[in-house]
Amino acid sequence: MAATTLIPKSDSARFELLPVTSSSHRCILALDLGTTTGWALRGHDGLITSGSASFRPGRFDGGGMRYLRFTNWLGELDRLSGPIAAIWFEEVRRHVATDAAHVYGGLMATLTAWAELRGVPYEGVPVGTIKRHATGKGNADKDAMIAAARARGFSPADDNEADAIALLLWAIATNGGVA
Repeated sequence: MAATTLIPKSDSARFELLPVTSSSHRCILALDLGTTTGWALRGHDGLITSGSASFRPGRFDGGGMRYLRFTNWLGELDRLSGPIAAIWFEEVRRHVATDAAHVYGGLMATLTAWAELRGVPYEGVPVGTIKRHATGKGNADKDAMIAAARARGFSPADDNEADAIALLLWAIATNGGVA
C-alpha cells in the first residue's frame, strides 16, 4: 500500500509523487549535461525530484570553476539524497556549437571521474532513445519533450529538466536498458 503525501513545489526543484511499490528503491540519477544541466533523481522512497542547475562561469572565474562547482553539486546530491546507486546521462554525439561540445565533454569527464572514484555505475543513453521513449518520435523537439513530461504529471521549468525526467523514466521502465 502506497502512502500519499503532498509536497510543495519550489522554484529550484519540482517534487512529484509516483506510486511506491516497495519501501526500498535504489537512488538513481539522470542528467542532461550542459551549462544548464537538467537533473531528475528517484530517491530511496520512490519520490522523483527534478530541476535544473546552472554551471555558467562567473565573470572572474577560471576555466575549471564550472567543473569544480559541478563536482561539488554531485557530492551534495549524493550526501543529501544518496548514496547514488547509478547514473544515466544523455549521450550527445553531435553538437551544433563548438563551445557546447567542449562544455559537454568537460562535464562528462567530470561526471565519469566522480562516479569512478565512488564505484557508481554510469551509462550514456542516446538522445533518440530518450526522445522515442518519451514521445514516440526519436527526433522530437524541445516543446514535445516538455509536453511529454507534463502529460506524465511533472512540471518541468525548461527542456533540460524535461529531458532528464524522460531519461529517468526510461531508466526506471527499462531497468536501465536491461529489460
